[in-house]
Amino acid sequence: MIAAVAAGCAMAPAPDYDKVALDMIKGSFRPQGQAGLDRLQQDEAQRLCSGPTAPAPADLKRIETAELATVKPPPSGRYIGDWREGEKLAQNGRGMTWTDPAGTPAGGNCYNCHQMSKAEISFGTIGPSLYNYGQLRGVQDPADPASAPIVQYTWGKIWNAKAYSACSEMPRFGHAKVLSEQQIQDLMALLLDPKSPVNQ
Repeated sequence: MIAAVAAGCAMAPAPDYDKVALDMIKGSFRPQGQAGLDRLQQDEAQRLCSGPTAPAPADLKRIETAELATVKPPPSGRYIGDWREGEKLAQNGRGMTWTDPAGTPAGGNCYNCHQMSKAEISFGTIGPSLYNYGQLRGVQDPADPASAPIVQYTWGKIWNAKAYSACSEMPRFGHAKVLSEQQIQDLMALLLDPKSPVNQ
């Protein structure tokens, strides 16, 4: 009898733990305001990068190629905005919560992960320091054609960081419509304008 029970247990299919976990997560959330359950749906990059094993190099390359194709240059052709507005965005971590009315501008929250300016002593270290970002890259004038590669790279990194590092933890600000074109231009100015506190 014991052998029969043991044999029956051995033949029971293993649970689908991914489904069990997802069901638990979904059961813990409810849609409210602008925060819907669609936020729990992972795309391929998120799914591969949050799995139990590191993605294969070929998968990483495929993700980066696909994500790079989503990067849209500014329709206006203007990459640089106002660094003063960019600094406000970098300090602002508010936005897209269920209590925020839909359409309320979000912040960039850059200081949460990066050192940005020498004056700010409270910053995160999840991402690399961006202090002297433009100065270290030799940007004297972001509008100078000689600066075009770093200007375009910086825009792409803010728009969709996974285009350059498939498992980047940085939000895809443009791709996910977290920030507007103008807001990204202002952050670009914060990083690249020689007069911004980042480059002092």
